[in-house]
Amino acid sequence: MKRTIVPIGPFHPIQEEPEFFQLTVEGETVVDADVRLSYNHRGIERLCQDLTYDQIPFLLARICGICSASHPMAFCQAGEDLIGVEVPPRGQFLRTIICELERIHSHLLWVGLAGHFIGYNTVFMWAWKYREPILELFEQLLGNRNHYENFCIGGCRRDIPQDKLPLISKALDDVEGPVEMLTKAVLDDPVLKVRLGGIGILTVEQARRYCTTGPTARGSGVNIDVRHDEPYAAYDQIDWQVHVQPAGDVLAKAVVRLLETMESIQIARACIERIEPGAFRAEVREVPEGEGIGHAEAPRGETFHYVCSDGTNYPIRYKVRAPTYVNLPSFRASVIGQELADAMLTVAAMDPCYSCTERMAVVRPRRGEQREIIDQKTLLKMSWDKTERIRRNV
Repeated sequence: MKRTIVPIGPFHPIQEEPEFFQLTVEGETVVDADVRLSYNHRGIERLCQDLTYDQIPFLLARICGICSASHPMAFCQAGEDLIGVEVPPRGQFLRTIICELERIHSHLLWVGLAGHFIGYNTVFMWAWKYREPILELFEQLLGNRNHYENFCIGGCRRDIPQDKLPLISKALDDVEGPVEMLTKAVLDDPVLKVRLGGIGILTVEQARRYCTTGPTARGSGVNIDVRHDEPYAAYDQIDWQVHVQPAGDVLAKAVVRLLETMESIQIARACIERIEPGAFRAEVREVPEGEGIGHAEAPRGETFHYVCSDGTNYPIRYKVRAPTYVNLPSFRASVIGQELADAMLTVAAMDPCYSCTERMAVVRPRRGEQREIIDQKTLLKMSWDKTERIRRNV
């Protein structure tokens, strides 16, 4: 059967950020795939060398708008490892609350987009409506819906007063019922089970070989989570559960994210119950020479930060490794053998953040190569048509 090359990207209407996927298809079946990273380079690591340790978190919050707390969290831990400072208990609980609120709105954003990709636009509108109380809460407490910039080395930049904690509890109450409804809808809908089950399977062996992380790994049966394996903030002071699904398909990754959203609600509630008045930031006077490392469980998986100091107020080297950088190459293992209509779902199942994969890249266009160009509408229509065929037959 004739093979066709289907390029998606690096600049493509389906992608909000540049990344390149080249699919080789026979008929409607993907037989090979090539993933190329690093079309988005902003020089953040280099820019950090010209910023003070107190300024860096403001830039790192902009690595990814959805992970505005996760990257500063990992950096602050690297700085605390370098300096040897311990965060006060109140600061640890505040950090945990903020990180879990972020995980809730990130996972709901993913659920909405996943619904759109399969033609369930009602799910798209529901999920994005239900995450609004969390975003409004961030704006009310920290000043911004995203880029809240509340972490600094030694703790938190600003306190959340005790009389404001009931606002967090109310937001959690508002989102809990809808998340339960969405979870039951996914688990009980026969069309979704057929549409998402068995699609984009990443086996446990493949997940480990590609060093995947976060829901991408846990949806393939790999029980890893930085919050549990190497606890930070207040995660070792409360009881909570890591959710793992063995199937490795798109449905398993959806279930993991929905269950994690419910778990995040319980974690945040436990922190509100246990947090006590007191200092929320330790004093930091000098930065010694040396190295520090920090990692945190972002909504997409482990983010790792490294800082090297010469004793001044500016790092001489800074390094970031975001979860998408290790998750995205696993797309090749999960998409081969799938229908072209499922390629979009397979990518989306990883919840990729392409801006997080930034590295230097050299682009050399190939001359004389003929390619079939498929736009966003065509790919979405292929996915929606498959959903409709399943709906008629179930």
